[in-house]
Amino acid sequence: MSIFTRRHFLGSMGALGAAGSVPGVLAATQGATGAMSKEITAIEKEAAGFANPLRLPGSSGLFGVLPVSEFREVHVVRSEIEVLPGRRTPILAYAVESGGKKFLNPAILARRGDQMRVRMVNRIDQPTVIHWHGLSVDSRNDGNGLKVVPPGGSMDYDFTLRDRSSLYWYHPHAHGYIPQQAYHGLASLLFVEDDDETALRKELDLALGDTEIPLVLQDREFDAQGRLRYAPTAAQSFGGWVGDRLLVNLTERPFIEAGRRIVRFRILNGSNARNYRLAFVQGGRPLDFFLAGTDGGLLAQPLRIEQTFIAPGQRLDVLVDLREADPALPVTLASLTFDPMHNEGGHDMGHAGHAAPPMTHMGRGQHGAAPAADPSHSMAMEGDARALMRIDLKPSAKYQRRMPTVLSSLAAVPVPVTANLPRRMQLGHNDKGNWTINGQVFDPKVAALSVQQGARENWLIQNAERSMPHPMHLHGFLFRVIERLGSPATVRELAGARGLLPQDQGLIDTVHVWPGESVRIAIDFTHPHAGDQDFVFHCHTLEHAEAGMMLRYTVKEGPG
Repeated sequence: MSIFTRRHFLGSMGALGAAGSVPGVLAATQGATGAMSKEITAIEKEAAGFANPLRLPGSSGLFGVLPVSEFREVHVVRSEIEVLPGRRTPILAYAVESGGKKFLNPAILARRGDQMRVRMVNRIDQPTVIHWHGLSVDSRNDGNGLKVVPPGGSMDYDFTLRDRSSLYWYHPHAHGYIPQQAYHGLASLLFVEDDDETALRKELDLALGDTEIPLVLQDREFDAQGRLRYAPTAAQSFGGWVGDRLLVNLTERPFIEAGRRIVRFRILNGSNARNYRLAFVQGGRPLDFFLAGTDGGLLAQPLRIEQTFIAPGQRLDVLVDLREADPALPVTLASLTFDPMHNEGGHDMGHAGHAAPPMTHMGRGQHGAAPAADPSHSMAMEGDARALMRIDLKPSAKYQRRMPTVLSSLAAVPVPVTANLPRRMQLGHNDKGNWTINGQVFDPKVAALSVQQGARENWLIQNAERSMPHPMHLHGFLFRVIERLGSPATVRELAGARGLLPQDQGLIDTVHVWPGESVRIAIDFTHPHAGDQDFVFHCHTLEHAEAGMMLRYTVKEGPG
């Protein structure tokens, strides 16, 4: 397994994109309209005031980089860090001591074929468990919440990392405690490498942490003392908790410096409920960039795009070619305006700035609390156009690398389309304030469905019109998206053939399903584990999962 120094780690977060055309990429959307140009100009004005250096992983401490071979015992603890300048924020964290160094929420580095052997010790006053999000492991190691670790208890994980190279992540999954534990800090990154990853880093001269940068997008709310505020009412839980401050790597209003070269960003939406419409902008217009990978690793070829959505739980691997940017101006990572489609109350709420019916939580304005007296802070409503991070361009050595035309062998992986009718998953809610799958709320004692080991199935996930967007996450297996039907206009304008969005082109573990939309996915339930396996399928808007939108399913052991 590769071991990275701090310099290498901070230096491998590259820029997206490349000059020239790449066969097989999606066409970029049309250039900025007058309205979009005005919106982007406002975003860039906001980003001009960003003054906090982006927090990046180092050799220890918060997000410290740790080889999987040294990740042997992790304690779930209460700690505190500085998130807002000058204020200490109590958090929950995964604490590790290794080689005389202390780590909080370490970023784990592993190579395909490595063994994960770690003991988790629960030092907090709530049950918890670690879910290895995106990894194809047996159900005992999956951390699906069907078995949890009580306060003072421990659990041993032992499994082989069989998955393709990608950015995975780990977070709690104890039903009844998932949203608040994740919101208070229990989450971090897991990088898995393979030969395709090694080849890409070499071809583009990428160094993890320098020209290849992980970006964890989150939204949080703080009280006057800098403590996290998470106290949703029933209506706010039903809508999904959306914080009023935007953070990247637990840094508010961040900036970084980057040379004029290809830079890679590994992006995770670690928010409880907030969706983002990501774009890189400069000079009043969006810049093209390349989508290189999704939840389950590298695509076959890079896709040249201008913007895309990212939902809670999803990851995007993007390449930005900063040689295409104006060297005299900064580049801004932004979330462009969109209709968040909070239709669960039976009305189309439209843009987040509109008045919201009682069954919705869309920002601090619904909390009944006054905004903080901070002149640098304004409420971040979901769907508003906002700056996330500023990228200042700096002089750099001449860089002559070109965007590769092939990233991986994914094109050779068959999509398991079957002739059988798809299994239907209908998403909705009942009059008791529960989110449902096929009209049922989660019951951990009941397996709502079973599949046969080695089976290939198509599922049709249908979201109700009077609903919200639901990022549906499948434990145990990656899958492919076959088609989208009935997509709203905000989605169709970014879609290609069969209604597919850019991130639908790869292997994924979380698919975003909008109100009124039907998404057909293909799943191969082949696995090497002995015995029956229990997993869950749920919405990764964490409050929705807690409110019932989760089901347990069993993969029955095959004959012989």
